[in-house]
Amino acid sequence: MNARTAINTYAKVGVESGVAAADPHKLIAMLYQGALLAIANARNAILRKDIAGKGAAISKAILIIEEGLKTSLDRKVGGDLAQNLADLYDYMENRLLQANLHNDTRILDEVAQLLNDLKTAWDEIRPHSHVPRAEAAPALVLNKPAALVYGRA
Repeated sequence: MNARTAINTYAKVGVESGVAAADPHKLIAMLYQGALLAIANARNAILRKDIAGKGAAISKAILIIEEGLKTSLDRKVGGDLAQNLADLYDYMENRLLQANLHNDTRILDEVAQLLNDLKTAWDEIRPHSHVPRAEAAPALVLNKPAALVYGRA
């Protein structure tokens, strides 16, 4: 096993272990972080003129937003807030597609700023540690979030 394979295997195990041990709130925070990392990778790929890398990174960011963040919303409980977040996630996905088509780092920066603002707000509403894990998630998050996308993407 070469060093790169070992590093990739270690990173994958680290992510999977983090997902397995995380409560629903932490899983959403991990999704935000994963999307931000994918966007940073896309930005770097554009600057390096790595078209394949850019496409893969943007696809990963879209997947995290679509199958992780958006599907974790509980629209019955979250009402207008959940719908507004779903609409914002749709906007971000469309902007990422435009960034991909036009190699536009400014659009990537815009989406990264939106995600960062949401992640900061999400981190601020972290439930107290004395709340049991199954009850710890705010109303917008299902108890079985699609956060496993993060580990597989």
